[in-house]
Amino acid sequence: MKHTVTLEIAGTKFRLVADSEEDHLRKLASMVNQRLDELEAKTPRTAAPTQLLALVALGLADDLLTAQQKVARVTELTRSAVANAIERIDRRIATELTPNSSDTDSEPDEN
Repeated sequence: MKHTVTLEIAGTKFRLVADSEEDHLRKLASMVNQRLDELEAKTPRTAAPTQLLALVALGLADDLLTAQQKVARVTELTRSAVANAIERIDRRIATELTPNSSDTDSEPDEN
């Protein structure tokens, strides 16, 4: 259900109509504002607010890309581990199902 939320980001109030929970949106805005505060502390006063927001956006995008790459690596490692486990299980089952030559020698001939 859509609802209206007013958020303050970088000293500017934004009125949004969103499906997301208000608390979630406030947490996101807080993250952006925290990054802005950290960046402003390290940046000369000549930087415009839009420049700072652009840097924050790039930082957040970099974090997202890094997280996606980690997920992809973990997914690949997991798939590989599962495939190796299945292969070992299949080999073990095949070994146990294969009759030994000594077993076939001791079995009576049906003819």
